[in-house]
Amino acid sequence: MFVHTVFFWLKHPENQDDHKALRAGLETLKDVKDISAAYIGTPADTRRPVIDHSYDFSLTFVFNDKAAHDAYQVHPIHEAFVHNCSHLWERVQVYDAVS
Repeated sequence: MFVHTVFFWLKHPENQDDHKALRAGLETLKDVKDISAAYIGTPADTRRPVIDHSYDFSLTFVFNDKAAHDAYQVHPIHEAFVHNCSHLWERVQVYDAVS
């Protein structure tokens, strides 16, 4: 199993149109058939010292293996998402894990 988790910080987090546009773009990624499970969300209302809730959106995609993840990275839907939405974020942080 290959788990791909990405956190996004918007350039203009106060702009609701930017929130909607990024959310819509993230949702398009679910159409990539290589993804076994998909979760897209926003920070939970939990407040403890160990929790980072500074991001605006997160996505977690599960792939069967690294090959499926690698196919996703060059998939036209993923490339279109980056092209269409990268102007919305100021920071992206990726965490990949295998089991």
